[in-house]
Amino acid sequence: MNRYKRHIALSEIGQAGQNKLLKAKVLVIGAGGLGCPILQYIAAAGVGTIGIIDLDTVEISNLQRQVLFGSASIGLNKAEAAKIRLQDLNNTISITSYPKKLTHQNAITLFKNYDIIVDGTDNFETRYLINDAALITNKPVVFGAIYKFEGQVSVFNYKNGPSYRCLFSNQQEKEQSGNCGDVGVLGVLPGIIGSMQANEVLKIILDIGNILSGKLLIYNALNYQTTVLKINKSEAEISKVLDKKDSFKTKTSSFNCTSEVRKISIAEALKKKNIQLIDVRETSETPKIDSIAITSIPLSDLENNLDKIDLKKEIILFCQSGKRSKQAVSILKQLNINNCFSIKENSSEIKKHLENI
Repeated sequence: MNRYKRHIALSEIGQAGQNKLLKAKVLVIGAGGLGCPILQYIAAAGVGTIGIIDLDTVEISNLQRQVLFGSASIGLNKAEAAKIRLQDLNNTISITSYPKKLTHQNAITLFKNYDIIVDGTDNFETRYLINDAALITNKPVVFGAIYKFEGQVSVFNYKNGPSYRCLFSNQQEKEQSGNCGDVGVLGVLPGIIGSMQANEVLKIILDIGNILSGKLLIYNALNYQTTVLKINKSEAEISKVLDKKDSFKTKTSSFNCTSEVRKISIAEALKKKNIQLIDVRETSETPKIDSIAITSIPLSDLENNLDKIDLKKEIILFCQSGKRSKQAVSILKQLNINNCFSIKENSSEIKKHLENI
């Protein structure tokens, strides 16, 4: 066990903890930007059984952030290329690659073979599929997401905690949160967020620390701003999934798009006659926008400041990148506040537009 002596030296882990890691079984869905650091760290830590599922092949544009791969990997299936690299990193553990797409037909069977599911995907459809299959098989999900310079981490379905559907009750438009190829991403960001996900995996296995269950951690790589939001459990959303578990394998798509977030440009918003602009960034974030009346309600404290929202007006929300404002709209809609929009542009673009009016 010389390989793990730095772990074993920790009183919180020791030999008993290292044995827990060896017995653990973790399935990582997606061997892309998030999956690469997740896989590297859980393999190096000695997680005994690791599954990797990914249908995609390695492209040269992936090498900017998917650090498991090199030029020799281009054209190879990501799951299989990752397995080759990880076996070299740690040849004492068992690694299985699944070079295929996760579907309703295979998810339940796959999930039953593992203790923890790790979501390294980049689209809403697969996230709902992962969540629902995990609920049915009673598996925790370590979730991560990235967008430009901002990332999120949470743990769902952990010891009867909230699920992904408790945060996003219905599927959003696919364009709402584009993948890296659509909008770009800072190369180091998935490394940071993926490492946080790996940390949650190890904490769950070792039963140490505070798990991000019922919490959504939001990290901004530009200013090191970190926000933790509370996620309330919705028994109704969870019941909807479990009540239909018998028909799960027959589905090709079960997602409801009727609760999509409405988006609007700053130019379109200013043409409206009766609006309230709400900044859901933390108060310390820049750039400051003070050329027009704006209400500041950080997303982390939104539900505690509903009295600041003028329900007689159309609510226009914005943030640093556009991601948190969409989450704010989703939260308000769950509270039956439906006259709200998310501004498409980020805060810098909004400031520039207002200064040029």
